[in-house]
This record gives sequence, C-alpha cells and structure tokens, in this order.
Amino acid sequence: MKITEIQAVRVDIPPPQPKTAARRPSWRASTPIGAPMNKYPDFPPGLPMQTPGVGGAPVWVKVTAEDGTWGLGRTTFGEPVAALIDFHYAPILTGRDCFATELLNDMMWRSSLHHGAAGLSAMAQSGIDLALWDLKGKLLQQPVYRLLGGPAHESVRCYCTSDDLDWSIELGFEAFKVTNPVHYEQGIAGLNIIEEKIAHAREVVGPNRELMFNPVMAYDVEFTIRLAERLRPYELAWLEEPLIPDDLEAHIQIRKAINFMSIATGEDHHTRIPFRQLIEHRCADVVQPDLHWCGGITEAMKIYHMAEAAGIKTSPHAGMNTPYGQHFCYALPECTWGEFHLSTPVGVPLEEVKAIPGMSVPVNGRLVPSDAPGFGLEIPEEWISPWEHGKTADDLTPVSL
Repeated sequence: MKITEIQAVRVDIPPPQPKTAARRPSWRASTPIGAPMNKYPDFPPGLPMQTPGVGGAPVWVKVTAEDGTWGLGRTTFGEPVAALIDFHYAPILTGRDCFATELLNDMMWRSSLHHGAAGLSAMAQSGIDLALWDLKGKLLQQPVYRLLGGPAHESVRCYCTSDDLDWSIELGFEAFKVTNPVHYEQGIAGLNIIEEKIAHAREVVGPNRELMFNPVMAYDVEFTIRLAERLRPYELAWLEEPLIPDDLEAHIQIRKAINFMSIATGEDHHTRIPFRQLIEHRCADVVQPDLHWCGGITEAMKIYHMAEAAGIKTSPHAGMNTPYGQHFCYALPECTWGEFHLSTPVGVPLEEVKAIPGMSVPVNGRLVPSDAPGFGLEIPEEWISPWEHGKTADDLTPVSL
C-alpha cells in the first residue's frame, strides 16, 4: 500500500467540558519549575510557558494511503518542525510502501545527518513515524500494541507526575514524581529548597510508596552530586535528567559518584545513538525516550531492545498521557512503569479532562490502552486542517516535564 500524502496538520480538538467542579486549580498554575534557561536572571524559575525553549505548538502529522485510509501522529515545537515534515521528509517518503516502517525510519534518519538527526529533525521524524503506525493498525484492523507483539501486561502500572500529591493519592496512584523548583545557580539556597520539598513529599506519600524527583536538565555535575547526598535519606526511586543530554562525560561522572540512587534520563535524548552511549556506559538505570521526540515508535523499539539487553528498564516520558506511549508500554515487558503527567484541576475525574478522544486514562494507577485499530484515536477528519506555514501565532503549549 503506497503513501499518497504526508502533511503537517492542525487538529482542532474541542476542549473537554467537565461536569465536575474543580476543588482548586492544578499545581501548574502556581508552582515554579526549574529549566536550563533559568541560569539567566531574565528567566527566573517559574512556569514552563514563561521560559524560552520549553513548549511549542503541537504539530500533528497525517499520512494517507492510496486507498484513502489515513493515520495520525503527533509531535511539538511548531513551525520549524512542520516545515521539516512538509518540505524535507514528505518528498522523500511519498509514494513508498506505508508498511515498510523500518525502511522509512532509516531513510528519515540518514536524510537528516547533514543538518543533524537529533532535535527538530527527530521531532519531525517522530510525528511521521507515529502516523505510519496508526495507519498500519487501521489497514490491518489491529491495535498498535498487537503489531508490536501483543500485550505484555494485564495493565500498565502508572506513576503520577504532579505536585498535587493529595489528589494523586486520592486517584489511586502508588508512585509519585515531584517537580524541580530551582536552577543550580541558586547554590546552597537551592539545595535547601529542594530538600524541604522532598522531605514534605515523603511525609505526604509515606514510607511504602515510591517517590521520584525530576530536575529537567537544570543542574550541573557538582550540584547533582551534592543534592543526591542530601536526598539519600528519602529513599528516592530515581533522580531524573539532572544534566543536559549532550554531555556524556558528565553523565559518567555522576554515575560513578552516585552509586546509591538510581538515575533515569532520556526525554531529551533523540534517536538511538545517544541512548546507545548511555546504555554502554551504564549511565542510567531507566531510559525515558519521548515517543514524540526520539524518532517515533520505530526508533524507540531500537532503544528499548538495547536497554533490555543491558538489564535497563524503559519508561517513556509522559507515556501514559498519549495513546502512543500507552500502546508501547503495554506491549513491552521491561516497561514496568508508565508516567502519567497530572496537571488538570484538582477534583475533576480524569475521564472528564482527557486531552485526546479515544484515549484511555489510569484507573487506580493502572491503565489498559484502547483495542480499537491503530492507536484508537477518535478524531474525525473534519477536525483536521493543513498547517499554514509562515504564521507566527503559534500558542506556546507547555510540555509535560
């Protein structure tokens, strides 16, 4: 079955209209979050939508086959990514067999090497690859998790990323990740802020639930090591992505210094090569590719199998917030945790505020994806419109950190 069209598109999903009144706004309305740009006084730690380099308009990708069947993928970071989809990748892939996902993955990767396979190119590749898997599932009338090997779990065990710990517990989660409010430039004052936050979180969730912490690239080596020593008494399941992704030597250095706490990382590592380096040097105990950014499911499968062979777990970044991550985790035995990023108003049931129609939501901390063909997206074609290149009105959409 040949591909007749690949295009970046917008999907106008009607916003959820919850029936249940919120008890209070989400933590995202008020909680500071550290990020790499917080090094500069112009951008103090605050909400991600106020920090350059975090966020960007969602970009959907529609891939159409010669019989008219189409699949949808999704990525982010707006116009630059949409341009790569329409003007770089689409001309290379149009007319080729839509089932040949390994070939198409390789062609996209190799065609980007002169300008860089990571970053925006990997994001564009991700959107196309996810659309191809959705299309393949629709053509074969199978959910994607069956195409990946079938269910490997009765349900996916989820942990909740949220600073609304009381609401997370009420929803039935048994593992929790809290966010980082500082940058390494804050020094000992920053260390004190974090320790106070983690001590409080541990008190709230108790001694028998897992607790994780996510710095999102806001630290350097010295700060990371000092912080890990501070947090040792709080029994963290892992410390996540403290460093910028490109500095392999720094990851090796903290791994040698921090041998008493698990390290997780990977959401900002793109394509298989950086993950191979992390895995070879045993820099991480958990790798966290983001399926919207790493190159898509085809690339993530390569990452998963490298990690599996090394005895390293895989837990995709914000995997339970999209149908793509839900199907991936459900099909793979060493995906033992799925991340659900909770940033909706407190007290409103998850089913009433889900972002994508047809997508499952966790129930008591467990999730089973849709068994409809493809990824089970319930998005009619009339919600889809072509991306209009050259417009600058892209709304900044916060990324799930």
